[in-house]
Amino acid sequence: MTYRGVNALAESVNGLYKTELIRRQGPWRNAEHVELATLTYIDWFNQRRLHSELGDIPPAEFEHDHYARTRAQHQLPTPTRT
Repeated sequence: MTYRGVNALAESVNGLYKTELIRRQGPWRNAEHVELATLTYIDWFNQRRLHSELGDIPPAEFEHDHYARTRAQHQLPTPTRT
């Protein structure tokens, strides 16, 4: 991915964060409240959010399944003694 691609992705995620959390749930009392809400939002975004492009499963579950499949495909057969 190019620098521009990474920058565009970061801007997209930042825009979602601002729209879905900061503007929707504000006004905020102080920075601590924003920090706690951000942690909750990130947990939801990665662990529980159903992502349609991933088959309506959370991103963390998709990643876990992907690496489990990758490990299974790359395991070498165990040599047997004859």
